[in-house]
Amino acid sequence: MPYRAPLSDYQFLFQNVVGFDQIAATDRFADASPDVVSAILSEAGKMCEEVLAPLQRPGDLTPARLENGVLRSSPGYAEGWNAIAEGGWIGISGDPEYGGMGLPMTITTAVNEMMSAACLSLQLAPLMTQGQIEALEHHASDDLKALYLPKMMAGEWSGTMNLTEPQAGSDVGALTSKAESKGDGTYAITGQKIYISWGDNDFAGNVCHLVLARLPDGVPGTKGISLFLVPKFIPDAQGNPGVANDLKVVSLEHKLGLHGSPTCVMQYDGATGWLVGKEHGGMAAMFTMMNNARLGVGGQGVGVAEAAYQHALAYAMDRKQGKTPSGTIIDHADVRRMLAEMRADTFAARAIMLANAVAIDMAQATGDADWAARAALLTPICKAFGSQTGMRVSETGVQVHGGMGVIEETGAAQYYRDVRVAAIYEGTNGIQAMDLVARKMMDGGEAASRLLDEIEDHAEQARATLPDLAGPVWEATESLREATEWIVSQRDMNNRFAGAHAYLHAFARVLGGHYHLKAALADPQGARGKLARFYINGLLPQYSGLLAQAQNGAEDLFALSADDLAA
Repeated sequence: MPYRAPLSDYQFLFQNVVGFDQIAATDRFADASPDVVSAILSEAGKMCEEVLAPLQRPGDLTPARLENGVLRSSPGYAEGWNAIAEGGWIGISGDPEYGGMGLPMTITTAVNEMMSAACLSLQLAPLMTQGQIEALEHHASDDLKALYLPKMMAGEWSGTMNLTEPQAGSDVGALTSKAESKGDGTYAITGQKIYISWGDNDFAGNVCHLVLARLPDGVPGTKGISLFLVPKFIPDAQGNPGVANDLKVVSLEHKLGLHGSPTCVMQYDGATGWLVGKEHGGMAAMFTMMNNARLGVGGQGVGVAEAAYQHALAYAMDRKQGKTPSGTIIDHADVRRMLAEMRADTFAARAIMLANAVAIDMAQATGDADWAARAALLTPICKAFGSQTGMRVSETGVQVHGGMGVIEETGAAQYYRDVRVAAIYEGTNGIQAMDLVARKMMDGGEAASRLLDEIEDHAEQARATLPDLAGPVWEATESLREATEWIVSQRDMNNRFAGAHAYLHAFARVLGGHYHLKAALADPQGARGKLARFYINGLLPQYSGLLAQAQNGAEDLFALSADDLAA
């Protein structure tokens, strides 16, 4: 079954669930009227269906390759990139001063999700470029902005993120890449970086790398790291790609999935770079890009979940086996269960993702600290639950296909192989959970409490209309509040970290119940109301076991020694 953009879902969520009308009511985003948004999403959806989706299998079967130091992208990827660039889809939320549309991040998030569903390997290229655009907008000098931003927003040049080194993965502060001033405002960058998505390509005129490195006077750890913009080709006096810089792709990784997306080992040998932000302030600048990417990775999970669900649904409606009313497997109770779980969780993850984006837009439009705190709180939940949903739904999609699910020709397994890394890159899901219970609770849980207040207030109001659904949501929220208070009270951080994964997913379950309840209120007798009933009665109750695990502390965990685990 060909991919179909879920435009009706976006429209429904914007109007009834995530409060997009608040964004359109601000002066900053007053142009984002329903008609404009609908037209934009329709055009993006058309591109995803007609141009990007046909590239999904070719990219898997004919991976990117390195030939004599030259990267060759998968068949059709250059045309796909050009379609993305010509449509203006890279600079949707970019500053109009540099060629961007200046539209809300919520719209960018929806478009990125559709591109992820259509062809995740290619979508990584514009996602990385968008992250670099945001980092440059916030931290680069005016000269760098004027030169690089228009070309990146137009898709003439692409961008990457260079953090990881062989000895420095999640511990970024252990990096050894060096930067030395050349005395002319530029720096010589030396070192090796790994896991660089789209570290090179054959369709953009220049590839611009944001590279973390340490100046000679940089202290050990993250506080001594600076950020540099290092292009593949050094721009000439007219701003066009000039001489080749002293950097190269050493090799490409052979991966489980995402075969169309080249994951590069990059070598910098005194390459010329420009400082972005302040000296030793690289992590602050890079986190601007990483937070953008974490929302995007959550969206990648949602997109793959949508595509895998559509694929499985089409198979279930066509596959004849057993005695059922329709003659196909969709009428078997267990197959129906799997499809319902896939659909309900995809809706919940999409709602969390869009609510996260709405909070980002409202913080930007109003300057309200509460909105900024809401965005920060939702980011790790969006990233972890979104990517986990992509993994779980695509795995279930294989199961719906039965034996044919592990036969590559059906394409079902590719969704799982492609999305698996989403739980790892841009901060592992375990790190997202630790961030939620630690950094995001540094306010004593106030941001979380405000969100839980809203959910409980809404559930109270819904009791008059849908008491059988509102009651369980209220009860789950109150239990989550008690668990949050327990988390905040723990001074031993291992007590928080031991249950962090369970706490994050319990939070996501409750958020999913809240958004499904909103959907049921808007469509009580329709498909969305029925789906909400399935989620709230069948999936929401998982919060209870998760919260019990979240509050179990670290004693049992650390009672198991390394020898015990190896026994």
